[in-house]
Amino acid sequence: MDLWIRRFILFMRAERAASSHTILAYQNDLKEFIQFVKKPSLSLANFRELRLLVREYWVKLSKKHSQISTVLRKLATLRSFFKFLVKEELLANNPFNYLVFPKKDKHLPHFLTENEMGSFLSVFDTSSHRFKLRDKSLMELLYSSGLRVQELVNLNVEDLDLWNGMVRAFGKGNKERLVPMGQIATHAIEDYLRESKRTDTYKGALFLNGFGKRLSTRGIRKIILRLLKKSTLHKNLTPHMMRHSFATHLLNKGCDLRIVQELLGHKSLTTTQLYTHTSIENLKQTYLKAHPRA
Repeated sequence: MDLWIRRFILFMRAERAASSHTILAYQNDLKEFIQFVKKPSLSLANFRELRLLVREYWVKLSKKHSQISTVLRKLATLRSFFKFLVKEELLANNPFNYLVFPKKDKHLPHFLTENEMGSFLSVFDTSSHRFKLRDKSLMELLYSSGLRVQELVNLNVEDLDLWNGMVRAFGKGNKERLVPMGQIATHAIEDYLRESKRTDTYKGALFLNGFGKRLSTRGIRKIILRLLKKSTLHKNLTPHMMRHSFATHLLNKGCDLRIVQELLGHKSLTTTQLYTHTSIENLKQTYLKAHPRA
């Protein structure tokens, strides 16, 4: 079983372009399942035993984790692993094909209002220090393009078209898309590149840490926490909340839902439709304030 787990991880990394964060989650989830089974040499031929084990594991996870999203994520890892085993003809059928799991609760995305976002982005001073310019440019880009934080850290200088204000992002499954970035973000990046003395031929990582290496997702979260302390914003803020804010603000201004879907890189329109709830709430509040008979 250990051999096939290693091959599955290799497949997800090479064929599906899974991020290092996703790979680590897969490894931990599968390790937890093997520990539960307590049979490193589990027979894949005994399909009935395998299906019962999955059911028992589901019950165990449900007792251990209060959040259904955590349980479903761990089961999704297992489903993908068994799907891989079917593909490799080690299993005739995926045991998950015979099981029905509860649906994940759909929580409305958290976001900042336009005023709150403006307040947060105003913390940058006029300093030309390289790292202050870096922080300003990455925050402006994160908000103006709606990129995932992993997409942001993966950016290379060659992925930018500063002349046309476009950025090339590689999303889940290494799917490529072009996203516009605002003038403020474009100018901030130009200042950052100029101050960090990147030559025109430089094609490496766009955002660097103090050691000249590619900035990590953890590094970006630390930057946000540091900037929050300087701002007057008394709210929690994550990179994904900035992405949520990007989508919500576009919809509030009347942007077409399918355009937002394309900008976010969502495979399914259903995922993007979550943002319409917050947009509708905004419309209701506007109506209540503006209509004389509301």
